[in-house]
Amino acid sequence: MKVAKTKDTLNNIYLDALRIRNQVFVEEQGVPLTREIDKDEANAIHFVLYSDTDEAMATVRLLPLDDNQLKLQRMAVKIDFRNHGFGKVIIAAAENFAKGQGFKKIKLGSQKSAIGFYESIGYQSYGEPFIDAGIEHVSMEKNL
Repeated sequence: MKVAKTKDTLNNIYLDALRIRNQVFVEEQGVPLTREIDKDEANAIHFVLYSDTDEAMATVRLLPLDDNQLKLQRMAVKIDFRNHGFGKVIIAAAENFAKGQGFKKIKLGSQKSAIGFYESIGYQSYGEPFIDAGIEHVSMEKNL
């Protein structure tokens, strides 16, 4: 396995990330494509986890909020690769990158169904639940 990253929205890594996001968010969860692809694509760092045979399995993006904080977004694992720890692998790679760049905190909006997953890797909930793209979410954060 390997994790690749890019900020280049013409790069194949980014295009692989979009394919995973389309499958998970648009096709499975019914999020409108116009909502899934947003104004922050070119400002984010996109990560993709590849199998040993170079199949894209999972993706996440980090969006800088300021010099100390990032927002983790668009975390998705293809259906055939879920429940094997690949979500933890790609988030660990993104967190290590963030630490190496001097960031101190990562925030995210977790779908209600994923709260336990994020808690298991050190994220803590705060604030009131909210709806994003028609799905209930909770704000979470982790100090790096």
